[in-house]
Amino acid sequence: MSHGNFCHIQFSSTDAEKTKQFFTEIFGWTFQDIPGFETYAMFQTPGGLGGGVDVGPNAEAPGATGPIIHIEVDDIDATLARIQEMGGSTIVPKTKISDDFGDFALFLDNVGNRFGIWSS
Repeated sequence: MSHGNFCHIQFSSTDAEKTKQFFTEIFGWTFQDIPGFETYAMFQTPGGLGGGVDVGPNAEAPGATGPIIHIEVDDIDATLARIQEMGGSTIVPKTKISDDFGDFALFLDNVGNRFGIWSS
């Protein structure tokens, strides 16, 4: 993977099992549950793009606000600092997912669009 590539797409659900069944049967996605993240399931599309489904208490309700597109970066802290310098803001600071899955953060760009960044 490379700095600047889209690396993870996230969307919310109110029922993880229904969501898994829906996307598996219609699109052929596969899902993986992550120990310690019982309210989050990772998915992979047949072409290899991955993402996650969040059913946790802090997840936004499914709706028109849309998925979160994550951009791979080499250094989350440095990237968040640069985002701040360019007029954006951090909405979720650097957060460890796990040793296997790395860290993420969420930010608003300089016009208010929400994105995520991720680093292994």
